[in-house]
Amino acid sequence: MKGKNTVLLIILGCIPLLTIAQAVTTTPAYKHISSEGYLRFSYENDFFAATDRYYTQGVDAELVHPEFYRLLTNRLFIKPGFSYTRYGIGVQHNGYTPSSLGHDNVIYGDRPFAGVLMAKTFMIAIDSAHKQRFHSAIHGGVIGPAALAGQMQTSIHKALANIMPRGWDNQIHNDLVLNYGIGYEKQLLGLGRYLSVSAAGNLNIGTLNCSASFGSTIMAGYFLSPYDRNRNQGRSFQIYFYEYPELYLPGYDATLQGGVLNRTTPYVIKETDIERPVLRNRMGFVIAWQGIYLEYFATTISKEFKGGLNQAWGGVQLGFGL
Repeated sequence: MKGKNTVLLIILGCIPLLTIAQAVTTTPAYKHISSEGYLRFSYENDFFAATDRYYTQGVDAELVHPEFYRLLTNRLFIKPGFSYTRYGIGVQHNGYTPSSLGHDNVIYGDRPFAGVLMAKTFMIAIDSAHKQRFHSAIHGGVIGPAALAGQMQTSIHKALANIMPRGWDNQIHNDLVLNYGIGYEKQLLGLGRYLSVSAAGNLNIGTLNCSASFGSTIMAGYFLSPYDRNRNQGRSFQIYFYEYPELYLPGYDATLQGGVLNRTTPYVIKETDIERPVLRNRMGFVIAWQGIYLEYFATTISKEFKGGLNQAWGGVQLGFGL
């Protein structure tokens, strides 16, 4: 009965976000790769911001290919009937730590250790006539020791002769990850290949994360429009800067509050200590040529829980048009 009550409370906590959410997007325009198919790798780490706390590392790999329209999972997506749709699959691994790694015991009032490993399938729909995009995605996997985040961080720190993390025994316990996300983005202003301003929003619901967010994408430079199909232009030269400020409204976050089904984790952040809203900003620089896409970005975010600190991280992205 206790487990059922917990699930009910989480669902109820998400309802306010569902009622205020409009049609939203989880794929901002600046992530657009103009090739019909592509392979993309992303790596994020707080090392780029000279810190070692909270969201400490993220690795993501995804593949988009025209033949993926045959995947059975595509039947689960909400489809707006736009002029062009493409499908992809991927895998993602994230690691989270408190502000100090040198303690064996729980650091109360700090972020818990957590690791997440997920597979994903997604679709991106583009309406060129009305300059809008829609995204839908499903993530499935595990949070907890089975994600092997502790082993990964320990190996990296050992290789770099850095301080060894000692608190992973207290991490969020193993639990199921199953999340569904949708998103929408609409261009408000476009000046050819030189400037694009868009309004964006995102909605996620599931056992890992229940949240809504609203933001704006600003792109400036020389680029192919993320609201067009760009058929046979994937090898064109592009160079641009972007910024994506965002208001984030968390409902439930298993990396802070523990899994939905397994409530045995020794330490989690209480619901009353979660900060709402959270301000996030991502900015970066992209250069693309001959089907190769290279991006460097930096992210800042206000504190997510009472007593926490603002955080920042950076990352790189490498894509190959197919």
